Amino acid sequence: MIKRKNTRLMRLEIIHQLPGRMRLRSRSFTFLRAVETEMLAALQHHKAIQQLDYQPITGSLLIIYDHMLLDSQNLYAFVEDQMATFSLMAYQAEREASNTLTVNERRLQEEPAAHLLKRVLISGVSLIAFGLFRSLPGMKAASIGYHHWHRRLFTPPALISVGLSIPIFKSGWHSLATTRRPNADTLTASAILTALLTGRSLSALVTILLADIAEFMTAYTMEKTRKAIGDMLQAGDETVFIVTPENALVKKKSSQLLPGDIISVQSGDKIAADGEISEGEGFVDESPITGEFFPAEKRPGQRVFAGTLVKSGNLRIRAEQVGDDTTVARIVHMVESAAGRKAAIQTFADRFSAHLIPMNFALAILIYGLTRNINRALSMMIIDFSCGVRLSTATALSACIHNAARNGVLIKGGNYVEALAEADSLILDKTGTVTEGRPRVVSLHPTAHFTQNDIIQMASAAEEDSSHPLAHAILDYARLNGIAIPTHGMTEVVTGRGVQTTIQEDEVLVGNRKYLKENGVDISELQNAIHSLEQKGEMIIYVAKNRVLAGVIGVHDALKENMKKSLNRLRHLGIDDIRLLTGDIAFQAEKVAKRMHMDDFSAELMPEDKVRTLLAMQGSGSRVIMIGDGINDAPALAYADVGIAIGNTRTDVAIESSNVTITNDDPLLIPSAIQLSRRTMETVRNNFRMAVGLNALGIVLSAMGWLPVVWGSVLHNSSTILVVMNSGRLLIHDFERRTFE
Repeated sequence: MIKRKNTRLMRLEIIHQLPGRMRLRSRSFTFLRAVETEMLAALQHHKAIQQLDYQPITGSLLIIYDHMLLDSQNLYAFVEDQMATFSLMAYQAEREASNTLTVNERRLQEEPAAHLLKRVLISGVSLIAFGLFRSLPGMKAASIGYHHWHRRLFTPPALISVGLSIPIFKSGWHSLATTRRPNADTLTASAILTALLTGRSLSALVTILLADIAEFMTAYTMEKTRKAIGDMLQAGDETVFIVTPENALVKKKSSQLLPGDIISVQSGDKIAADGEISEGEGFVDESPITGEFFPAEKRPGQRVFAGTLVKSGNLRIRAEQVGDDTTVARIVHMVESAAGRKAAIQTFADRFSAHLIPMNFALAILIYGLTRNINRALSMMIIDFSCGVRLSTATALSACIHNAARNGVLIKGGNYVEALAEADSLILDKTGTVTEGRPRVVSLHPTAHFTQNDIIQMASAAEEDSSHPLAHAILDYARLNGIAIPTHGMTEVVTGRGVQTTIQEDEVLVGNRKYLKENGVDISELQNAIHSLEQKGEMIIYVAKNRVLAGVIGVHDALKENMKKSLNRLRHLGIDDIRLLTGDIAFQAEKVAKRMHMDDFSAELMPEDKVRTLLAMQGSGSRVIMIGDGINDAPALAYADVGIAIGNTRTDVAIESSNVTITNDDPLLIPSAIQLSRRTMETVRNNFRMAVGLNALGIVLSAMGWLPVVWGSVLHNSSTILVVMNSGRLLIHDFERRTFE
């Protein structure tokens, strides 16, 4: 089984030490061969370290150092600190090594379902036809006349069986040739060949038919998953109009787009590339990328994404990322590659089945040696655990990923389905995750000689050219309420304080309390109002005219709708440690944590601080989910057992660093995804019991001579079909909110 991610992978053990010499051992050294140069360069950065001898095979590192400049304790601490920067790479390499199969198996998810369906029809029709033919008077006796093995191989049912078995024979031989170990196809091929050589061509056809039915259902499930993702995130129309230097429009295939091309997009068209608007205005539905329900107003200079829809307006867009480089293409690719990221239980099932394959051969030889009955020996090869055990996990996990994708939750691998099911702790970012990430003006308190419109006009004039979120809140309020922005002079920004401008020779100051106090502005007139805004947790913007307080503006980043309900459901599911980690000030963090009834919070954190807290939780045995939306959350999203990207403001970096992406900005999808993952793991366990139990029963009955070869094949393949059908129930699992209500 895969070891769960924790800090023990990075633990350093001192093997021996002398003054100026220390040898360390760590499991992580075994997995860092790919970054050996970078790792040694980081360690040699210390002037006291004179020589390094890195042995990845044994997982050790010999350090020769000047003990007069650096004692052993400080050396150990320095190496530990430097190695922490490579922990994510070590974990990923360990995960890949753990997922390496001991045998080569055919990847059914890459088989076209239509091709497998043709095989089912051919083998099914052939079996019926030859079965009817043999039932005719005299035909059965005639068919028994093929006494020699070479004549038995050239009967019509035998030739069809051989033709249909070519992929199975190739896969079985390839596993033997590359790994020196048989796989499930080696076993099936041996059973088919033995049946043909002993004149049981119809038994061979039955084996092929039932195996093809099971494989078709598996491939169909995988194909449906990819189609669901493609339909949800279809990246645009097949053709686009390019604006030539002569300002003419030329139709071009989307696949031929190049960076720098100017695209003309009209109302109702899908945008085919990530880029920047060069001309035009309009409203764009960005819900496939951002999850925002309402179309976003777009103007020249703003970015747009492939796969989004122009609801109204005419835009000209300078393409920057095209084809596979677009945001939507990267999301699709990440989810389509999910089948390669196996859950621990899936890897265990693959390895378990691989170890059982030689047992089937051994049983066949043993039974034949004891009974001299080829039928009983043949059953030992036909009835194997491998197919059912492997598919008991693969199909369930694939169905889970498909169902989640159909509902707007992109899970990047079966390993993350298992991690979601096992999670018991949750870390959340604040801005854009728990809150909307878009501050809004909620309070206006002018002094006696000013009106609410006065302070909004002065504040919007000062903030008109600012890109700060608080400035956007003021400007949005002015636009929504039809308040005109007065003509003003140049603005002067004082970083971390505020903004200064002039309106008709009057000086206007807009900023925080410290900024106004530094400019000699008395704020005592509104002290009660200020205290009230602070109690409500609102950000306060002070406005002054000619060094006299004009009023204060309360801005609030509202809590995201349904977030409280989502956290309540997570508690119900057993997530018993919920924490808030944010770079915001402590006062704001405390307000949010209290309103959401969280267990703890930490404020004013840098990205590396979030990672340290997360690793500390994992070190104490917690299985941690991290939910965030921004670049500053990316390291923690990558280190978490499961990283979830959610929010209207989430970035590409957050999406790529996370393991799960919520395309629809609805927090209620988080507990729904966890519940689906838990049901999936329960289904996997039931499938495993079913596959092992039925095949074990078949082997016992066949060894005793009570189960004919054909019925042994039926029992074996029926168990495979049953686990696939049981997994298929996950496709219709109710992912809606009412699941919890």
